Amino acid sequence: MIASLRGEILSMDNQSAIIEVNGVGYRVMLSTQSLAAINEKGSEVTVLTTMIVREDSVSLYGFLSSGEQQLFEKLITVSGIGPKVALSALSAFNADTLKRIIADEDVTRLATVSGIGKKTAQRIILELRGVLDVNDISENTSKIKPSGTVQATDALLNMGFTSPEITVALDGFEGDLNDAAAVIRHALKRLGAS
Repeated sequence: MIASLRGEILSMDNQSAIIEVNGVGYRVMLSTQSLAAINEKGSEVTVLTTMIVREDSVSLYGFLSSGEQQLFEKLITVSGIGPKVALSALSAFNADTLKRIIADEDVTRLATVSGIGKKTAQRIILELRGVLDVNDISENTSKIKPSGTVQATDALLNMGFTSPEITVALDGFEGDLNDAAAVIRHALKRLGAS
């Protein structure tokens, strides 16, 4: 079992990175949020890994934090949730936000994840809501968001933007967070869609 890797990033695409450790290159599947955080080709990185062995393949899934890895491992215990869908959920939302969505039983937000429909979202919530430790969620995710930010996020999701894109686009807004129209205009400018 490969529990972690530390090495140089040889290459990256939108789903994985090849990490060279002592002359051996390992393809590691990562969430888009983790891929964005590990910098670029040539840099050194340490990732925790979960190895999934199937009849026809052996795959490594990488994580930058133990919290992200533990949530991934809980997600794949849910009936009908495989590693790809679990990674998709962690690409759409960071681990703390995803825990909060499950704890709050927010089926609508969870169903926005690629590969998760309404029934699957309900199953995830049913099976994990009592299992997840929501006490370790950071203060930022447990605070109630201003209504304009929530409305803007919903509108941008409906326009087809992903949660990571929206998070980046909303960053730096200095106006009234309850003014949804202003928040959306700011986000669209940052997304280059205006």
